[in-house]
Amino acid sequence: MALLVRVLRNQTSISQWVPVCSRLVPVSPSQGQWGRTLSGTSQKIKIAALRMYTSCVEKTDFEEFFLRCQMPDTFNSWFLITLLHVVNSYILKKNMIIMTNNFYAAILGYDEGILSDDHGLAAALWRTFFNQKCEDPRQLELLVEYVRKQMQYLDSMNGEDLLLTGEVSWRPLVEKNPQSILKPHSPTYNDEGL
Repeated sequence: MALLVRVLRNQTSISQWVPVCSRLVPVSPSQGQWGRTLSGTSQKIKIAALRMYTSCVEKTDFEEFFLRCQMPDTFNSWFLITLLHVVNSYILKKNMIIMTNNFYAAILGYDEGILSDDHGLAAALWRTFFNQKCEDPRQLELLVEYVRKQMQYLDSMNGEDLLLTGEVSWRPLVEKNPQSILKPHSPTYNDEGL
């Protein structure tokens, strides 16, 4: 699996691996399939969404997840790591019904975990990402921190730019100074005159 990730990163783009995607990704941002000019915002958003899904694979350091979370180098591990970066999916093959059900259950669990406190998020990660088999709480803590900083990072991005470009540079799994990302500066309030 790590070999596949290296090939995808260094030599081949995702659009060459998935024929359907290659028809959707334009040669230039202003041209679509068969050279037609993309005039509508909805077309630009569709292209940006495809690029965003592609970035979930091409810009994620899978090997670091394998190493730090002691995960086997398998397709399922790759799927679980990718799932952390994907919000929704529209195209799934018929032979992936089990993964589809797991996908929706995981998204629901992650949504509930993200909206709750760190204990809820840790429970969702333990159930889904670690398949209820995490014996080192530091790994769980690492992923809770990772998800929280990704959410904070995405929230800080300009929504319009994100919709139109679909470009996301994910924060690394381990940062030198994670507190600068996890804890935003507290606002200063002026209570004088109340």
